[in-house]
Amino acid sequence: MRTVCIVAVVVFLDQISKWLITESMVVGESITVLGSFLRLTYVQNAGAVFGLTLGGKLLHLLLAGTALILVGVMLWRIPGNERWSVTGLSLVLGGAIGNLTDRVRFGVVIDFLDFGFGGLRWWVFNLADFSVTTGVISLIAFSFFRREKEAEREDGGSPRG
Repeated sequence: MRTVCIVAVVVFLDQISKWLITESMVVGESITVLGSFLRLTYVQNAGAVFGLTLGGKLLHLLLAGTALILVGVMLWRIPGNERWSVTGLSLVLGGAIGNLTDRVRFGVVIDFLDFGFGGLRWWVFNLADFSVTTGVISLIAFSFFRREKEAEREDGGSPRG
């Protein structure tokens, strides 16, 4: 149930934010929110992550669909008591569904979060991308801390030093 809730919230917030952008801005338009640090810039990303163009739209759909299935299988197999892993994978799944929804509906992914300082900018991204990134970071962090705990148990609980 936890997974369903996280995925639903991510997809809902992602799709609502993209709808608001497409209804209130034109492609290429940029609105300053916090000086040069945060802008809302409406971009239609026909490529993959960071706008990379690898193959065509069909390849991007196939890769996104495959990733969606893999994350779903991982979620299915993971023990329910591994809360952080379930949460991380749920965030990844929600973000993947959000961007796949765009690819199916529009043939592109709607991006709008534009961070940087002056002319030094990060790639424009969306809430689905943020969700995927946050999920992956939490999975890596959980994996690291889990290994540390296992190493402590193997050492008899003595601190390392």
